[in-house]
Amino acid sequence: MSLQVNRLLSKASSLSTSNDWHAFSRALLNASPNGIFVVDETGAIAISNKVIQKEFELFPGTRLKPTLPHFWPTVKRTLQDRKYRSEVTVRKQDNSYLATLGPVLWENALIGVLCIFENITQLEHVTRRMHSFQELNRELDTIIESSHDGLWICDGNARVIKINSTSEQLNNVRAKDVVGKSMQELVDEGFVDKSATLKVLKTLKSTSVLQKIQNGRKLMISANPVFDAKGRLFRVVVTERDITELDLLQKELEKQAAIRDRYRHHMLELQLEELESNRIIARSPCFLNILQQAIKVSRVDSTVLILGESGVGKGVIADLIHKYSARSDSPMIKLNCGAIPESLVESELFGYEKGAFTGAGDKGKPGYFELADGGILFLDEIAELPQASQIKLLRFLEDGQIYRVGGIKGQKLNVRILAATNRDINAMVENKTFRQDLFYRLNVIPLRIPPLKDRNACILPLIDHYIAYFADKLGLEKKFHLTHEASDALQAYCFPGNVRELMNLCERLVVMAEGHRIAFEDLPRAIVGGQEKAALNSGIRERQRPLQQIIDSVEKDALAYAMEIHGTQALAARALRVNQSTIARKLKKHGLG
Repeated sequence: MSLQVNRLLSKASSLSTSNDWHAFSRALLNASPNGIFVVDETGAIAISNKVIQKEFELFPGTRLKPTLPHFWPTVKRTLQDRKYRSEVTVRKQDNSYLATLGPVLWENALIGVLCIFENITQLEHVTRRMHSFQELNRELDTIIESSHDGLWICDGNARVIKINSTSEQLNNVRAKDVVGKSMQELVDEGFVDKSATLKVLKTLKSTSVLQKIQNGRKLMISANPVFDAKGRLFRVVVTERDITELDLLQKELEKQAAIRDRYRHHMLELQLEELESNRIIARSPCFLNILQQAIKVSRVDSTVLILGESGVGKGVIADLIHKYSARSDSPMIKLNCGAIPESLVESELFGYEKGAFTGAGDKGKPGYFELADGGILFLDEIAELPQASQIKLLRFLEDGQIYRVGGIKGQKLNVRILAATNRDINAMVENKTFRQDLFYRLNVIPLRIPPLKDRNACILPLIDHYIAYFADKLGLEKKFHLTHEASDALQAYCFPGNVRELMNLCERLVVMAEGHRIAFEDLPRAIVGGQEKAALNSGIRERQRPLQQIIDSVEKDALAYAMEIHGTQALAARALRVNQSTIARKLKKHGLG
């Protein structure tokens, strides 16, 4: 027995009164880094150390149930079943605690439940200190015996000094049969297939191993060295936990995860079918994510701001939200804010009373807000809304009321707002051309739709869909198919006009096709020219031309296609992201003006 323990026992034996003994016991408990307390049969705290008092405010006399209501049923079960031992996780703020609890027996009578709270957020550090604590307090056999884990203590030569009753049960062995033997002997006898203790002796480091014992069970073994003041290996403390059931559970969880993945894949397929029934083609993960978000937000009445380039499908997203919302049986009124003259925007949105202005009707007129009552109002091109109307829209978003032009009485309406724009609305807020407070009200749930060039996987399915759609619309019975070269060229094209440009292209291909086959040479010059450029860049073009000639050719094709698709210089300039004067100058340069 060590000198420290002899002194400890000598101190204990010298205590003459129960008060001295209680003080000594409290000193021992307070030396622990873990929270320790005993719950008596009434559910009150009988004993607690400073750690548990500080972290959970569990003082002697405190009722456990109000303080830790989720932990109480486990303690209660132990009070009812003296053989019941358990481990549960208790969480408090950012810390997690592994709570080990077991019955405390005195003269074969249950006097309470011992609970040890180990802060597992710093498990390795705490474990080392816990082992040191256990070594210094080996005489507290009740605490050791209450451990749910098996515990082995070996000396610096791997000779077994002690095992607890849990280890006896796990290994189906009696302590007296292994105490005094070295771990090498137990390995040689086939009692275990490997020893973490022997590994610690070689490395002088903590280690963990999976161990299979004679009865076929699997144990997770953690061995930790304990060094004396001179740095020599003094003890090896080994804990063992039966993971046989955990191993089986892990396999079952993996099986369930595979089943869940199959169901998830099937649900995704069903979702895609449902979307395609609404003419929404989605294959790219980024676009699927937006659609899933749109379906999710459809279930609430929050304001949604739909962002994205022209032609990406902002209106389609608005339709999707309406369809899956609780307002689907009510109308969704659509208004393009940029299509109404500025002088009429306010009266169109909010309506007007009779005689409100020159030319106003005798009975007045309801605005779009009133028409959308109970449903949804979709404000497309919201960035084009005049400042005066922005103020009235903000007021509605704040209190749900509108005032007709010329009216003095507010009307309470039940309207959900969806808004969309292809403008950089953040820049407009910074430039003070769009109200910041209105932006914050609209931007509750932003949905940014990626351009078609960023969802490449959608391009060919969209083309197949719209070719079939226009063939049916135009009454053509023949089925069209793309050649590989045409498919590659279309998938490589950036589609600056997004889905709207793709739709126009598909209609053109259907109308102009001579037969069932759509080949590379049937594609517009801009796409063919882009494919030639890609071939040049990849080094597979056979005929070389001067660089400036190549640049001029690509530029000419792009201009020709932009004018063909968009019709006007202004729209072509917007699609190509240049000034209209640049378009005019380059059209003249290439003889296209």
